[in-house]
Amino acid sequence: MRTLTKVISGFGVGRTRLLLWAKYSAASVVATVLSQAAFALCYWFGTAPLVATLVAWVTGTIPSYLINRHWTWGHRNPSGRELLPYAIISVVSAVLAAIVTTVTDNLVQDRIASHAWQTVLVSGSYLATYGVLFILKFVLFDRYVFAKKPAPASADSTEARTPVAT
Repeated sequence: MRTLTKVISGFGVGRTRLLLWAKYSAASVVATVLSQAAFALCYWFGTAPLVATLVAWVTGTIPSYLINRHWTWGHRNPSGRELLPYAIISVVSAVLAAIVTTVTDNLVQDRIASHAWQTVLVSGSYLATYGVLFILKFVLFDRYVFAKKPAPASADSTEARTPVAT
């Protein structure tokens, strides 16, 4: 582990950032397993890709938000300041996934007779969409959604730096 830490430090990534990335990845695995299972089950039983994406999105987004807010970034109390941007990022992700799965479904319906293979391919397109968005979402969550607000300058520190005329 020390060797890995030294290599990562050489790239300017500290231990804290590595831990943050690991926690985000773990939260994403939980959300992905839940949402992927929901999507595959819905699609297998004949639900339209758009509806299956919506069900899968709700199934994965709620635990993802809770785990990331509390465990990954350590925010104990939810705030409206973080909820709206998180919702926007999540909704845009869901819309992209719905587009990709619908297009994939349209492509496989006429070309592949096996419903099992159709399910695998359309579910795979759902997973691939979120795989592509994985890094982008981390950056957006870290920089905008869960970013720590800078500490306000206190009056005491201003007085300590301001020379007093005597």
